[in-house]
Amino acid sequence: MLIAMTLVVLLSHQMKAQGMPVYDNTNFISLTKTLVESAKQTTQLLKTVEFLKQQKENIDKVSNVIKQLKAVRELSKNNQKLYRLVQNDLRDILNSPFIKPEEVSRISESFTSIIEQSLEDLDFINQILSSDRLKMTDAERTEFLKAKELQSQEMVIEIQQKTRRYKEIIAFRNMQDKVNNRETTY
Repeated sequence: MLIAMTLVVLLSHQMKAQGMPVYDNTNFISLTKTLVESAKQTTQLLKTVEFLKQQKENIDKVSNVIKQLKAVRELSKNNQKLYRLVQNDLRDILNSPFIKPEEVSRISESFTSIIEQSLEDLDFINQILSSDRLKMTDAERTEFLKAKELQSQEMVIEIQQKTRRYKEIIAFRNMQDKVNNRETTY
């Protein structure tokens, strides 16, 4: 028995199985159906991805338009603030008795130049938004409007600084006048 087992183990390395491979048609048909369904699902997923890309582009367009509208609104607010500052404060400064006649033209010119620049910017922005002569993408237009918004904020700050400076000059001259014209009782 020991010899028979030894022979079987030693000779089993050289033995080969013979016969026909067995195919299960049911599994093959099931695999084919699964592959067809996977192809349909993949096609549907590709259509969904394309649809989502289009929707993302639409959202980006709307987002850019909203950014442009916000920038235009801020520009408008800044220009209104600029006009109010110039209208009210410039009148007060120019009507002050402590502003010398030769300073009036210089003060009004400095304020006028800022207002003129603001008006030119508004006209240019109107041209950009209303015509397609300047071929700009929405992103470029939004970037340009944001830059103009910052520029208008800087103009407002400049007007506020000039107004404060002139009011300080008026206050100093007023104090100087009081000191120079005070009554002495000694």
